[in-house]
Amino acid sequence: MAHALRQTLTGPNMPEPKVHFTSEEPVVDWILETVGHDLRVALPLGLGKPVTLVNALVRRACDDPSIRLQIFTALTLERPDPSSDFERRFLEPALDRLFGDYPQIEYARLLRAGKLPENIHVTEFFLQSPNWIKVPQAQQNYVSVNYTHALDVLLDSQPNLVLQLLAADEDRLSLSCNTDITADLLRLRRQGAADFTLVGQVHADLPFMAGPAELDFSDCAALLRQDAPPHDLFSVVKQPVSLADHATALHVSRLVRDGGTLQIGIGQIGDAIAHALTLRQDQRIAPLWDTCPFPCAPRFDETAPFETGLYGVTEMLVDGLLALFERGIIRREVDGAAIHAGFFLDSRDFYDRLKALSPQARARIAMVPVSFTNTLLGDEPAKRAARQHARFINSAMMVTLLGAVVSDGTEDGQVVSGVGGQFNFVTQAFALKDARAIITLPATRSGTSGLTSNIRFSYGHVTLPRHLRDIVVTEYGIADLRGKSDADTIAALLEIADSRFQSELVRQAKASGKLPKTYQVPPTARRNTPETLRKWLEPHKDALLPRFPFGTDFSEIEQYLLPALADLRRASAHVPALASRVLRGVQGRPARSEHDALDRMAMVHPVGIKARVAQLALRGALRRQEDAARD
Repeated sequence: MAHALRQTLTGPNMPEPKVHFTSEEPVVDWILETVGHDLRVALPLGLGKPVTLVNALVRRACDDPSIRLQIFTALTLERPDPSSDFERRFLEPALDRLFGDYPQIEYARLLRAGKLPENIHVTEFFLQSPNWIKVPQAQQNYVSVNYTHALDVLLDSQPNLVLQLLAADEDRLSLSCNTDITADLLRLRRQGAADFTLVGQVHADLPFMAGPAELDFSDCAALLRQDAPPHDLFSVVKQPVSLADHATALHVSRLVRDGGTLQIGIGQIGDAIAHALTLRQDQRIAPLWDTCPFPCAPRFDETAPFETGLYGVTEMLVDGLLALFERGIIRREVDGAAIHAGFFLDSRDFYDRLKALSPQARARIAMVPVSFTNTLLGDEPAKRAARQHARFINSAMMVTLLGAVVSDGTEDGQVVSGVGGQFNFVTQAFALKDARAIITLPATRSGTSGLTSNIRFSYGHVTLPRHLRDIVVTEYGIADLRGKSDADTIAALLEIADSRFQSELVRQAKASGKLPKTYQVPPTARRNTPETLRKWLEPHKDALLPRFPFGTDFSEIEQYLLPALADLRRASAHVPALASRVLRGVQGRPARSEHDALDRMAMVHPVGIKARVAQLALRGALRRQEDAARD
């Protein structure tokens, strides 16, 4: 069996790993015998973790206190755990369909339960947002570091074991989804600057990425390839793109220059931006721009189709970038590649489309370390020549009136996600000629304290300091901040803030002496309201602005439920708002698919007062959504 497996994996003339396995427990035995009981383990962030192997190692360490297990990683992925009855009713019937059978990561379960034994230590430099807020051990062990510096932090711990999920293609192996740090680790080992054992686990569903992501079988000391079918890869479930997201993306689309360089992040704003650029390419975007009720920055007016095409350089390859590549909008090549990326993590549809590309097309997407994508260091002249007219687009939670950006945490120190590569790309934008760093964020948010502005006078924590302020975009427009004085920066941000908060922000800025007493928000910026935005974009939502530009795993009735459930989530923090939903559930006009929605939520026949009130609240939220659409 071992001989047959070896021939299948390597072919007759290929260098091969020392040992092969078909199940996890023998791999753990081999690791303990070969590497020892003091294990300093590096795991890739996100998708590249060999979860079943990691779980077997963690369970062994739990059972054997003589094993000292230190894990350094980032972005530990977990299927969602419903936190309310509404979420449970919505998610539980769909969890396997949406997320597949991706296993729970054992060290994450133990951390969350407060039961991780003392001989196991987990350190992360980026957290899955917002899963780890108020989990003390995870918050205490978080390391705040730029993505490009994570390798140095890892090397300081002298890792002796690297575990990684790999792709296989006949007689070749690939790092596939995670070249980000592992590629540099292997380079350093070849140079004698690192010493560790690499154990790989092959996953049949991982797309094989050639070129820089390939590695020799001899690079692996051991290889696990299971006889049983693999578990599903983690799938990021696409969230609906709101009209506010589409509005932000429409503004951003005016900033992207043909022949330039593009980086965008994950999530609905990334999908919206890719969709807006597609509309621009198809010359269908003019009706949206021509009717925009918000001031358009005159210096940003890139509206023509992409004749030369874009080049993508990004730490994360996301669905929006893949869609632009498939569409031919991203096609400008640098060293034979139209996209250079450090890792990928997205939906199952994304993985399938990536695998379905021809080998020649897939070779034009080069997976490389983040030391290439996130910095100009290393062949700097070539990188500068390639990254012309770069637009690095990232999201934030908040922006202060002086231009500081809050992206990764709260002012009481709770880490929501991490710095990641955002700081890297912003500093690149300042180092490159004609490059810009673009921060996007919604103008407001709803939370336990009600509706608040995401443009704040000040905040007790920042990710990007104000001296790196550049371009900020909300659904209400573009604020160009680079090189502006503090007063002009404040004025520019006030003009893209929600009008319900402008007066108080002006008062605070004037009271601090940072804004002239004579300043007034221009009348053209006093219409920054959801109502104005809705009147602008509502007529186009079906034909031009879909809620899921690149598809969804949600059924039609689930898509219908999503806005109402989001409304209920916001309303649940405020008794008057929740009571109004219940009242509308009693008195309002029935929604068109109300019965089907209640049936999907198993709420057609509620039992008990609490269940009856919950049903009325959901009815009210559904009716409120439809009434708003009619208006």
